[in-house]
Amino acid sequence: DFLLVGLTGGPQLQLPFFCLFLMIYMVTLVGNLGLATLIALNSLLYSPMYYFLFNLSFIDLCYSSVFTSKTLMNFVSKKNGISYVGCMVQLFFFLFFVISECYMLTAMAYDRYVAICNPLLYKVPMSQQVCSGLSLAAYAVGFAGAGCMLRLTFCRASVINYYLCDILPLLQLFCTSTYISEVVVLFVVGVNITDPSVTILISYIFIITSILHIKSTQGRSKAFSTRSSHIIAISRFFGSAAFIYLKYSSLGSMGQGKISSVLYTNVVCILRSKDVKVA
Repeated sequence: DFLLVGLTGGPQLQLPFFCLFLMIYMVTLVGNLGLATLIALNSLLYSPMYYFLFNLSFIDLCYSSVFTSKTLMNFVSKKNGISYVGCMVQLFFFLFFVISECYMLTAMAYDRYVAICNPLLYKVPMSQQVCSGLSLAAYAVGFAGAGCMLRLTFCRASVINYYLCDILPLLQLFCTSTYISEVVVLFVVGVNITDPSVTILISYIFIITSILHIKSTQGRSKAFSTRSSHIIAISRFFGSAAFIYLKYSSLGSMGQGKISSVLYTNVVCILRSKDVKVA
C-alpha cells in the first residue's frame, strides 16, 4: 500500500480544502453532465463543434472523478492510504483522460479553423466519419501514452508526496535510477504538450487572420467571443500541465507544483455560446 501525503500537511486546512474540492467537483459534475445531456438531447446542438464539446465534457467529468472521491476521503480521514492496484488504476485513467483531452482540444481547434477559414466547404472535411475518427484517435493516443507510464517497480518506501497517484511523485519511489524513466516521462509529456500546442497555435493564427479580414465590427466581435472560452480552456490546461511536468520534473520540487496541478485537475472552463443558452 501507499500513503498519500496530501495537498497540505496542516490539520487546520483539511476541512476548508475538503469543502473547496467538494464545491469544485459539484460544479464540474453538474456543469459537464448537464452540458453533455443538453448536447445529446437537443437537435440544435447537433454539429461537429458540439460533438467535440460533448466528448470534452465527458473527459473532464471522468478524469475529475478518477481521483476526487479518494482525495475528499483523505481530507477527512487520519490515514490517507491507497492500495498498489488502486494507485496504478488511478494513474492509468488519470493519464488516459488528461492526454485524451490534449488531443480533443486540438480537434476542436481544427474544427473552428475549418468553420471560420473555409465555411463553404465545412461539411466536407468535418463529416461525421472524420469527427468520429478524430475523437477515436484522441482516445487511442491517450491509451498509448498512459500505457507507457505503467512499467514501474517500487522499493519499500511507500509515501507519495502528492494528493493523487501521478507519475512524477511516483518516480521518487523507484528502486533503481530514475534517469531513464524521467527521460521517458519528459518525452511523452513533451510530445503530448508540444504537438497539440503547435497545432492549436497554427490553427488560431489562421483563424485570427481570417477574423481580421471580416469588415463588420460586429462580425469580428462575434467571432472572437465564440473562441474566448476555448482559448481560456487551452491556456489553463496546457499552461498548468507544462508548468508542472516540464518545469518541475525535478523530484525534489514536487511540493511547488501541487497548487498548480489543481488548475488542470479541478478547475474547469465551460463553453457558453449563444446556441447553448438558447438550448
